[in-house]
Amino acid sequence: MSDPKAVLGAFGAKIFGEKDFSGLNGLMREDYIQHNPLVGQGRQGFRDFFEAWFKASPDFKFELKQIVSEGDKVWVYGTYSGTHKDDWLGIPATDKAYTFDGVDIFRVQDGKLAEHWDVLDVYSLFKQLGTIN
Repeated sequence: MSDPKAVLGAFGAKIFGEKDFSGLNGLMREDYIQHNPLVGQGRQGFRDFFEAWFKASPDFKFELKQIVSEGDKVWVYGTYSGTHKDDWLGIPATDKAYTFDGVDIFRVQDGKLAEHWDVLDVYSLFKQLGTIN
């Protein structure tokens, strides 16, 4: 699978849709480069971060609104949502629902996700969780 949109589509369905990491090795390079400072480097850093997020928000959802691809890059715009039921990002469980938008940019190499950047509305997230006014 070399089409970046297809790679990201398979990744999104498996990881974010099914919350199943069993196929991660086939979808993401081990040396995956992460530009979000909250997420660890490599495939394992990604897995650790999202396993914690899924545990903290068992009803986690990602709604895809737009996907654009050019060359080896794919941009995804969508909405993240869930209910904060367990500690996450150092924030004790609040039992509050949240929804926020984000843009994720991925670089695909040899049919696998190789690098990631994001722009997330964390102000909205933290305001909904009550950690900021």
